[in-house]
Amino acid sequence: MSPASFDSQPTLAGDSVLLRPLRRDDLVGLQEAARNPDTWAGHPVKDRFKPEVFEPYFDFLLASHSTLAVIDRASGHLIGCSRYYVPPDHPDGIAIGFTFLDIRYWGGNTNLMLKRLMLGHAFATFDAVWFHIDPTNIRSQKATAKFGARHIYDADLDLSGKVARWMCFRLARSEWELRFGQAG
Repeated sequence: MSPASFDSQPTLAGDSVLLRPLRRDDLVGLQEAARNPDTWAGHPVKDRFKPEVFEPYFDFLLASHSTLAVIDRASGHLIGCSRYYVPPDHPDGIAIGFTFLDIRYWGGNTNLMLKRLMLGHAFATFDAVWFHIDPTNIRSQKATAKFGARHIYDADLDLSGKVARWMCFRLARSEWELRFGQAG
């Protein structure tokens, strides 16, 4: 199957999180989840906690038609988002990125559950998933390595309208299945 026929906005449910397509009316809830400056310390745009910086980012995510809102199932609150995209250096592949979570959900299993749901969906179609991480984002590098993705190379890529340097991580379906089993 090609990236064009892949469902990049599924609804996916796990024990603690629900992922569903991002909607226009999610702006206020997502801004609330993004308001702590520490959330963006490892990201390329460090002042994204400011509404005037976050709103264009939200518009970009919404326009992609491939962003999933992350909902805490216990509280019903919007706690972040993530998206699928076609990697510019692998046009027949799929990548997961543009992920952020409310800082109150760091350090637990929320990111792992989010990625397990997204990876399970992607691996039903693709043999590998790519992740592009800013070289200064040590937290994301460690989190991505935790679930088995490997740093393959660095590249200058345009992921959001501007060329930047990215660390390119790859996770093969076979490695994922060895680590987490068939269901992911």
